[in-house]
Amino acid sequence: MKQTLQLKLSQHLTLTPQLQQSIRLLQLSTIELNAEVERMLQENPLLERAESEDERPAEVPLAGPGRVGDEHDRSTREVASDDRDSRSTRDDAPEVADFADYGGSGDSDWGGGNGSDDDDFLPQQIATSTLRDHLNGQLALLNLPLRDRHIVTALIDALDEDGYLATPLEEIAELFPAELEIEPDDLSIALKYVQSFEPAGVGARDCAECLTLQLKTLPPTTPFLADALKVVDGHLSLLANRDFTKLKRLLHTDDAGVRGVRDLIRSLSPRPGAAFSKAEANYVIPDVVVRKVRNQWVASLNEAAMPKLRLNRIYADILTRNRESSNQQLAAQLQEAKWLIRNVQQRFDTILRVAKAIVERQRRFFEHGEVAMRPMVLREIADMLSLHESTISRVTTQKYMLTPRGTFELKYFFGSHVATDTGGAASATAIRALIKQLIAAEDTKTPLTDSKIADMLGEQGILVARRTIAKYRESLQIPPVNMRKAL
Repeated sequence: MKQTLQLKLSQHLTLTPQLQQSIRLLQLSTIELNAEVERMLQENPLLERAESEDERPAEVPLAGPGRVGDEHDRSTREVASDDRDSRSTRDDAPEVADFADYGGSGDSDWGGGNGSDDDDFLPQQIATSTLRDHLNGQLALLNLPLRDRHIVTALIDALDEDGYLATPLEEIAELFPAELEIEPDDLSIALKYVQSFEPAGVGARDCAECLTLQLKTLPPTTPFLADALKVVDGHLSLLANRDFTKLKRLLHTDDAGVRGVRDLIRSLSPRPGAAFSKAEANYVIPDVVVRKVRNQWVASLNEAAMPKLRLNRIYADILTRNRESSNQQLAAQLQEAKWLIRNVQQRFDTILRVAKAIVERQRRFFEHGEVAMRPMVLREIADMLSLHESTISRVTTQKYMLTPRGTFELKYFFGSHVATDTGGAASATAIRALIKQLIAAEDTKTPLTDSKIADMLGEQGILVARRTIAKYRESLQIPPVNMRKAL
């Protein structure tokens, strides 16, 4: 084969380091962006914050755990007051919230209302107490031989977060040294000790045993106690499936009796150890804030989410006066600092442009709620702003908007659509809201079937198949018709 040389002209896209950084910053969430900026501040001496944490603007909207999608009724004055607190006070807020779940209040014996540090320490102790510590504390009060105490401790260590003993006693017995000669009866006796501890129901091996243990701690005069014990002893499936006809036959009672048994069982806790589990609070920092100003919905950036960066003037002036080869590293760091500042600003400019376009397209949602949500896809916003769909996808992922109706991810405002009999389209979000309204207003004795809901939506001009109703209902975590039927 003869070797030849040929010239060929072609075009290809090359991602410069600056463009790569811009794309990467755009897809980061606000918390991830702050972590990235903090890393750059530590590595690059030519980069610094434009202002200290204490000089940040007073209004810092922050959506706490459980606030995404909920009504946001916190006033601006309360927000500004919270942000005047120190960083340490803000970090302690989840502990105070956890203490409220234990029934703590200003009038309780836990605090004297004098604002001392000791008063703040007690709620934190309660919030950080684990189920194992709680049970071991009760074990310490028992006068048991050392061998029995070790067996009970082993069973406590084998409990899961909900307080259940999922490991069979035979497997636990094999973990002990052979010289201890642990018998199954020893473990059964130790399990009785564990099941006698508080909270009631701990140490159970299944849900039925857990509920039985709790029922046995109630006074014998408790109404419907005998029937409730009979149900949890082997007929929980009938109650779970709402088969009230068989329950009435089994208990030889009427609707009032079944209702009383059901209410008594519902008052029990199927997860006795859940109160001691450490639920990690996940906070959401909104990137955009939407307010109504002079009858117009206006989107603006959340200043608290924007890192304030600038170049270190001392190092920059030194580099300007001394352009020598020995300063190449500082010169490269100066260029990186300029890129980061420019890309961070471009990131928030793009987020604001997309947010304004979303507010303009979904204006009826902000006025009337989910039922007024219009169908919208990424391509619409991309064409509107002359951007690529992939850019819109990066902007709307893990970016949040704070509105009077709650805090939503930007991607929440996009969704599929269903045709109407007039040739238009209805948003899937609006249909879910309508399904939720119809089920909330139904007669619980004769709940609406999926077919009936489809017919009712059809009367409103929305053509939805029964299987689509079932899919939307399941996404809303609404049980089927037989599970919603009440006595």
